[in-house]
Amino acid sequence: MSGGPSDLESVAAAALPRLGATALRTLADRIQEGWPEQAVLSGVGAEYTETARAVLDAQFAEGRSAEETAGFLRGLAAGYGRRAAEVAVEPVWSGPGTHPVPVRATARVLVELIERSNHELMLMTYSARPHRQLRRALRAAVDRGVVVTVVVETLRGARGALGGPEPAEAFTGIGGIELWHWPPEQRTERDSRTHAKIAVADRRELLVSSANLTQSGVDRNIEAGLRVRGGTAPARAAEHLTELRTRGILERLHPRAREDG
Repeated sequence: MSGGPSDLESVAAAALPRLGATALRTLADRIQEGWPEQAVLSGVGAEYTETARAVLDAQFAEGRSAEETAGFLRGLAAGYGRRAAEVAVEPVWSGPGTHPVPVRATARVLVELIERSNHELMLMTYSARPHRQLRRALRAAVDRGVVVTVVVETLRGARGALGGPEPAEAFTGIGGIELWHWPPEQRTERDSRTHAKIAVADRRELLVSSANLTQSGVDRNIEAGLRVRGGTAPARAAEHLTELRTRGILERLHPRAREDG
């Protein structure tokens, strides 16, 4: 074998940000215990079946034993877990700044988060309006293969609290984005709103803010938030959104964002 990384090592390293340490350990356990392939794949969830299958294909292609493969995957998961435990938190602000206290601007941090995403990007907002920098960053993310999911409020769901066009229209023309919403029929209280404003990139970076995805929210208003890099918070936020979709609490919003003509 050459001194460079093997296919299994490369494939597993690429799969790790999508699967996360917990799913990778489950994959390792089932491989070592000799579970049938379909049962091995089901352990990571339907959303990541193809990612896990690539790991199995690399294992078989190299003729790696179950024990060797499982040991490697557990080691990779352990290293990822240690790195994820190194948490960095910083405040993020929209609106006027002050020279004595330097702060990170919401728009810049959000664009950077989108630009750093490699596999998965989840956004959630109450209101949304077209924002040129964000649209450019989102389009580039889709073009490089990032799975982009956006959860928005709807005019019907807001029950008169939102005016103007549908928030989803802020993403019109960016083909490939999946739009989701919380249908009013799924809400136990009539006045419930989709009011969270978050962004999660690759389950490793999380932005929680009071800012909507509008020019006023990310640039002009005084809005505050926190960016979290590392730790379990980004993964837990992404897992919660995924579970809301899986359970049917969130539903796909149609029509999808249209391609540019």
